[in-house]
Amino acid sequence: MDLNRVMKLFEDNDKDDLEEKQLKSVKKLVQYYQNGLPLRDLAQIFKILNLCAGKIENQPQFIEPACDILKLCGLPFLKKKVSDEITYAEDTAISIALLGDLMKIPSSELRIQICKCIVDFYHAEPKKHIPGYQQASSSYKIKMAEVGGLAKTMVQSMTLLENQLVEKLWVLKVLQHLSTSEVNCTLMMKAQAASGICVHLNDPDPSGQLLFRSSEILWNLLEKSSKEEIIQQLSNLECLLTLKEVFKNLFTRGFSHYDRQLRNDILVITTIIAQNPGAPMILLIDGKVVLALFTYIKKPEKHKIIEWSAAQHEELQLHAIATLSSVAPLLIEEYMSCQGNARVLAFLEWCDSEDPFISQGNSFHGAGGRGNKFAQMRYSLRLLRAMVYLEDETVNTDLCEKGTIQQLIGIFKNIISKTNEKEEAIILEIQSDILLILSGLCEHHIQRKEIFGTEGVDIVLHVMKTDPKKIQSGLGYNVLLFSTLDSIWCCILGCYSSEDYFLEKEGIFLLLDVLALNQKKFCNLILGIMVEFCDNPKTSAHVNAWRGKKDQTAASLLIKLWRKEEKELGVKRDKNGKIIDTKKPLFTSFQEEQKIMPLPANCPSIAVMDIAENIRAKIYAVLGKLDFENLPGLSAEDFVTLCIIHRYLDFKIGEIWNEIYEEIKLEKLRPVTADKKILEGITTASENIGKMVVSLQNEMIESQARQDAQSEQKVYAKIQATHKQRDLANKSWENFLARTSNAKTLKKAKRLQEKAIESSKYKGQPQNTILHRTVIKGLNTTVPSGGVVTVESTPVRLLGGPLADTDLALKKLPIRGGALQRVKTIKIGNGQNKSIPS
Repeated sequence: MDLNRVMKLFEDNDKDDLEEKQLKSVKKLVQYYQNGLPLRDLAQIFKILNLCAGKIENQPQFIEPACDILKLCGLPFLKKKVSDEITYAEDTAISIALLGDLMKIPSSELRIQICKCIVDFYHAEPKKHIPGYQQASSSYKIKMAEVGGLAKTMVQSMTLLENQLVEKLWVLKVLQHLSTSEVNCTLMMKAQAASGICVHLNDPDPSGQLLFRSSEILWNLLEKSSKEEIIQQLSNLECLLTLKEVFKNLFTRGFSHYDRQLRNDILVITTIIAQNPGAPMILLIDGKVVLALFTYIKKPEKHKIIEWSAAQHEELQLHAIATLSSVAPLLIEEYMSCQGNARVLAFLEWCDSEDPFISQGNSFHGAGGRGNKFAQMRYSLRLLRAMVYLEDETVNTDLCEKGTIQQLIGIFKNIISKTNEKEEAIILEIQSDILLILSGLCEHHIQRKEIFGTEGVDIVLHVMKTDPKKIQSGLGYNVLLFSTLDSIWCCILGCYSSEDYFLEKEGIFLLLDVLALNQKKFCNLILGIMVEFCDNPKTSAHVNAWRGKKDQTAASLLIKLWRKEEKELGVKRDKNGKIIDTKKPLFTSFQEEQKIMPLPANCPSIAVMDIAENIRAKIYAVLGKLDFENLPGLSAEDFVTLCIIHRYLDFKIGEIWNEIYEEIKLEKLRPVTADKKILEGITTASENIGKMVVSLQNEMIESQARQDAQSEQKVYAKIQATHKQRDLANKSWENFLARTSNAKTLKKAKRLQEKAIESSKYKGQPQNTILHRTVIKGLNTTVPSGGVVTVESTPVRLLGGPLADTDLALKKLPIRGGALQRVKTIKIGNGQNKSIPS
């Protein structure tokens, strides 16, 4: 079809029957392209559409042909070649963007048809095959709409439809589809779509579509564009008042599941807006909201008729406390004017009492509190924790004056006795919150730490004695242990009486037991506590007395943690743990990767940040306070590592000075000669310390090698002595057997014994002396005799038992010799008798 002729026909103004020809030409165009618009003709067809639409205001008869062309736009675009989608992409994007501009034409029918056309982009159905053409991909139009910025112009068209509900609903339907794309959401955000849509949420609409589609668009904008920017757009009084009215209407008049779901959506959107501190939504003081919420925070009154069931009242009560946890910290003056602390503490007293109360535990906030008052206690403690951590001295002083510290310690003790498996999770949370509140109250206040006292230390020690397996199992034990360590830091350290009691009850032993679990998340905090505790002169003895598994000492444990930390940090050490690079003895792999950059004086450098980011500095501080020279239970490997730890501060100072020198070079500054010599001297001194430490480490390793060799030789000597003794014993036994089984050998041994005795006697005899024989005559033994002789009984197996005929046995000796045995006499063939042992 000759599209240029049609365009020329619309541009001519001279002919009389021009209008009729223009309408016929458009009708012919629609008939020709009834199966879809080719991409190559799209730009010209949309120009014709624009020309046609331009005549509508003065010539309404052009509405129908314009709408007919728009219906064709709803069909899939056609392409002759695969490359047409790329070739005509720019023309297509410009053409689709024109649809948004046509919304300015004051024709309801045209606007609705434009919206229908755009909605069809997302619901295109494949048509019959056209010879020579292929249908463009289903996502092509959607992509081109993003490129052309259609979403922005559609948002802007909303201002033209203030009192036209039908057109407005169609535009919202279009925006609902367009807002499924992040690109379109960004365009809509720039066009201030959030505020423009929100202010009309409460417009009259019998169908209910306006609220539903608008809330859906707001959700998509929050999820798929800049959440902060959308919140900022909604943070104005007009939007918030609209949301308030919508929520109120849904809350009071809604009855269906759909209404409740929509109500919750509006509530969540409002809650998200509340994240912006600048949102003008706190209308709470004038409405006395805090006071109204506090009316639910009290123990149930007996014989009082209420309009809620027990389950409903409990749910409202828990919601009220949860709401106060968020609202009260923003309204401190209102909270205090309502005697908030007194109300919460009185309610906590009821929660801890034995008053009968059957909790339903069915609501979200009531989880874990069925049949008890744990849910109420949990949310009351959350409220107190939120107020304490504001660090408002008025609030905290008021709490302490009302005996909060003693009350919470008492609750903790009672909770310990009520622990069971079913409610373990909620009880652990309650205990954690109690310890956190106590930490917030006692920190920086010696008098409050004294009130915490020995009873407080006892509950801390109770938690510290928890089975290590439970600590590693989850279920809130990790949080409880963190809270406990925080309470040691805030409630015990700095108060000498509490410190001494903690030490007396072996608290340091418990800390080291947890440290020995080798869980990185606790190490930093425990070591920080240890550093502070070591200021107490009694601590060192406790630390040195501790023994872990395999008799491990505290010093050995700390050095082991140092080695593990350096391994994780990628510090270069050889197989014996010695320093490899004496210029950079403490450098981590991260420091190696990072290049030194000039920084302002108030910004910490990488070397300084390294001190805070790992535990090496704390280990150095603890060992330093324990005295490096007198640490028990260390191996040679430990001493090699200890050499590095001992010089940690020197190495770190040299590292920082080296950074300063490098920064000066990078900034191309030339220090004066004196300063340059000083810098070079510091660098050299640091390197020399490294070399000295390496030399000391070598001496230790060599000494240990010599000691190991000596120990090995001693073991070998001991083994040789054992073997020699065994050989002598064997030889002695063989001699004994020979003497007892051979008469000649026995006689020979006897003669040698007598000869040895004679040779040992003193030869020179004084005159008139009387000599006495020292050997008893007629003895048949070859061992020295004494005044007492021990005789061992002859075994029964040799004598034949108690009924053996010993007289007969003594008559004849057994053939094989040895001890006497019972014998039998038998006759042999020649009439002779022969004795054999039985």
